[in-house]
Amino acid sequence: MIQEFCRRLAMAVLLAMQTGGAFAQIPDKLPPEPAYLGEIRRSPDGQLKTVAADAKLAAAATKPATMVVGPGEKITTITEAARLAKDGEVIEIRPGDYHGQPAIWAKNEIIIRGAGKRPVMLADGKSAEGKAIWVVRGGKVTIQNIEFRGARVASLNGAGIRFEKGNLTIQSCAFFDNEMGILTANSPELSLEVIDSEFADAPRDEKDPHHLLYVGAIDRFVLRGSRFQNGYYGHLVKSRARENHILYNMLVDGAGGRASYELEFPNGGLAYVIGNAIGQSAGTDNPSIVSYGAEGGRWPDNALVMAHNTLINDKHSGKFLNVFSDKIGTDVEVWLLNNLMVGNGDLNKPAQGRFDGNRLVARGDLIEFGGVPLRLTNMSPLRGAVRPPGQARGVELMPSAEFRFPVGSRPMRPNSMLAPGAFQ
Repeated sequence: MIQEFCRRLAMAVLLAMQTGGAFAQIPDKLPPEPAYLGEIRRSPDGQLKTVAADAKLAAAATKPATMVVGPGEKITTITEAARLAKDGEVIEIRPGDYHGQPAIWAKNEIIIRGAGKRPVMLADGKSAEGKAIWVVRGGKVTIQNIEFRGARVASLNGAGIRFEKGNLTIQSCAFFDNEMGILTANSPELSLEVIDSEFADAPRDEKDPHHLLYVGAIDRFVLRGSRFQNGYYGHLVKSRARENHILYNMLVDGAGGRASYELEFPNGGLAYVIGNAIGQSAGTDNPSIVSYGAEGGRWPDNALVMAHNTLINDKHSGKFLNVFSDKIGTDVEVWLLNNLMVGNGDLNKPAQGRFDGNRLVARGDLIEFGGVPLRLTNMSPLRGAVRPPGQARGVELMPSAEFRFPVGSRPMRPNSMLAPGAFQ
């Protein structure tokens, strides 16, 4: 009996080894995504806190609708729904195309969500207050699973959403072919969080820069698990916020894109850029990929921390990062840790801060996903070549997730063979 058990155990181990060897020969085969039960994070003030798996958004999704909008319902238009909305309501929008129905959302503690297939808000030449398809100034607002297309206004900055007051959370939304995807006011009381959303297809004109996401001088901006591509003349992401957390996104313009900067912080501020893929196309209108401080300082505290990003330059030359020390000051602290550069370009060592673990590789050294070179091969000599990045001002710099195609992020725990870049 014992001998038979040992024989079967040995055969099982051998089969597992053979299966693992087969997968090892297919380097772009990703392991199954584990169930995400939550995590422990260190907040910017240094305190540890437990975060359930999208707890706030999951709770929002389970709240029953108090207003249903769409064809066949009592309320058929988005414009009417916004006018009738009350504080604390959950507004659920049925699938379909909603043509020329601008809205001003001015109530507090509301949730606006698309049901089933994502409802599409089509501007069709109309706007709320000459600003956007939707204007949001209601206090605390959550918007989920809505698509915005075709915003155009006389001032050339028509937005899918114009955000003017309070705290706004955007999840699983899409912004295509708008003069601005999201545009915020300049108010230090505002905070914006964008999660698992898509931004693409800037209008093809040079009358005015069209940014896919433009954050004004607000208090706090979080961008996580989102995808940006096919910009033109303007930037993919531009933020003047006091504090920025750019985590696990795909900011890659793509072959047809002609964006200027892929990521810009024109007035400095605190910027934590961790675990992103950021790439410019060969036809870019600006040779720099990430820009910091180009318009001088606005905030009393300024620092840029970039850790475990994959920076891709498809242009023949350029700069992976351009810090405008002559505008923002030479005393700004810049940390560049374990970033992976692909293609030709410069990553200059900062005058103040830390510079360690950054590596330059050829495109052929990486496995492509969605046409983008992202992950080092299993046999790459860069695996295990870098040290853990540690913390900056109490913020953990070791990535705990990575971007997941086509949009979103998934939890990830780096092993002892730590590699530079956003994908382990």
